[in-house]
Amino acid sequence: MSNELVVLFTRLHPDAQPPVQGSALAAGWDLRTVETCEIKKGISTKVPTGLAVSIPPGYEGQIRARSSLGAKGIILPNGIGTIDADYRGQIHVLMTWIGEGDSTIIEAGERIAQMVISEVPKVSFLEVESDELGNTERGGGGFGSTGRY
Repeated sequence: MSNELVVLFTRLHPDAQPPVQGSALAAGWDLRTVETCEIKKGISTKVPTGLAVSIPPGYEGQIRARSSLGAKGIILPNGIGTIDADYRGQIHVLMTWIGEGDSTIIEAGERIAQMVISEVPKVSFLEVESDELGNTERGGGGFGSTGRY
């Protein structure tokens, strides 16, 4: 009996390449683009992978930046993208150029992101009065409140 999760995928473009782990213990599966794309400074660009997936119920696909592209000046403007279990369209990766110059080029076949498959717990929300939330040392301290000396 195997505990391996199987994620079905299909190629929507003849040049699409299947997701591949960069190493045996890599958490993410590398995704490649099927088109050469110009990524302009400060503008979000949808870069196609040519792939669609069927993520099992109870899981999601997290689309994350590759650190090597971030070091060059390419970011994912939405931080981490989510592929829901019921989405069957093409996976695109939103990319923005923040490096030197007006734009950069991503070549067809280049690794552009990684997909991590994560379990999503079944959750329900219950509305209560504010005093029923419980007290913590942090309380309502927000942005940067835990980093103070």
